[in-house]
Amino acid sequence: MNKVKLILWIFFAFFIVQSCQQEKKATDGPDSGTAKFAVDESFQPIVDEEASVFKYLNPKADPKFIYKTENDVLRLLLNDSVRVVVLSRELNAEEKKVLADKRLVPLTNRFAIDGVALIVNQASNDTLITVDEIKKMLAGQAKTEKNIVFDNANSSLSRYLKDFSGVNDFKQKNIYALKSNKEVVKFVSQHPDAIGITGFAWLNDPDADYKDAVEKVKVMSVKDEASKAAPNQYFSPSQTTFALKQYPLRRGLYIINCTGREGLGMSFAHFMVSDRGQRIILRSGLLPDSIPGREIKITHTY
Repeated sequence: MNKVKLILWIFFAFFIVQSCQQEKKATDGPDSGTAKFAVDESFQPIVDEEASVFKYLNPKADPKFIYKTENDVLRLLLNDSVRVVVLSRELNAEEKKVLADKRLVPLTNRFAIDGVALIVNQASNDTLITVDEIKKMLAGQAKTEKNIVFDNANSSLSRYLKDFSGVNDFKQKNIYALKSNKEVVKFVSQHPDAIGITGFAWLNDPDADYKDAVEKVKVMSVKDEASKAAPNQYFSPSQTTFALKQYPLRRGLYIINCTGREGLGMSFAHFMVSDRGQRIILRSGLLPDSIPGREIKITHTY
C-alpha cells in the first residue's frame, strides 16, 4: 500500500470514528430520549411547570433538569457539559467567543419577564420604597437597622443587585446571603425587622413547604424617581406593571440552546416560546414574552 492510500485510509478511519462518537453522544430526538438542561435555580418554579407539561405531551422524552446558581450554570455551558441553559440574561461577548471556539452557536430566546420583589413581614409598617433608597440601602449609605437578605452570593439575583446599585460587593453587616429564595421568604416571615429580596416567581403558587411563610409576608411597592412617565407613583410587581414597564425592577428570562440540531433541546426551547408554553407563563403570574391570543366565539341568537 503506497503512502497516499495509507493516508486516505487513516483519514477515512478517523472520520468513521468521529461519526460514531457523535452518534453515541446523541441520545435524544425531538420528542424522545434524554438530554441535560442546566437552569438558574432562581427560576425553578416556572421551569418545573413548563417541564411537567412538556413531559406529558412527550411521554417518551426524559429531559434532566439541573438547578444551579447562575455561575454554575454558565460554567457547565462554557465547559460543554450541557448545551441548553436557562438564565436571566443573554451571553456576553466573551462567553460567546468561548462557545465559538468550541464551534457552538447559541440560539437565544426570551420567554418571560420576571420581577425582583422586596418583601417585609406582615407586622411591618413599611410598604413603600424608592429606587434611590434601595440603591443607598445596598451601598450601605442608608441609616437602617433592618437586616437585608437575599438568596445566594453566586446567584443571578446577587449579580442583578450589584449591577443595579453599582456596588461590587456587599460588605455591610446587615446584608446577608442565605441559601435559597425559600429561605429568604421564611426568614422574613419570622423577622419583622427584615427586608427580603427575592424573585417574584417564588411568591406565586408556592410549594407546601413554604406556603405558610408566603402568607406572612407582603410585597413592597417601588417608586422610580427617574421615570419620565410616572416619577411620583409607586408600583407593585405584576404582569400589568411589567408589561407597561412601570415596575422598575424587571428582568428577562432566556433559554439558550447550543445543540445545533433537532433534539430535545431544540424541542423544549420551541415549546417554551410556543402559544402553549406562553400560556403557562401567563398562568404563573409572570409576563409572557408574547401575550397568547384569546379567541372569542360570538353566537348570534334571534
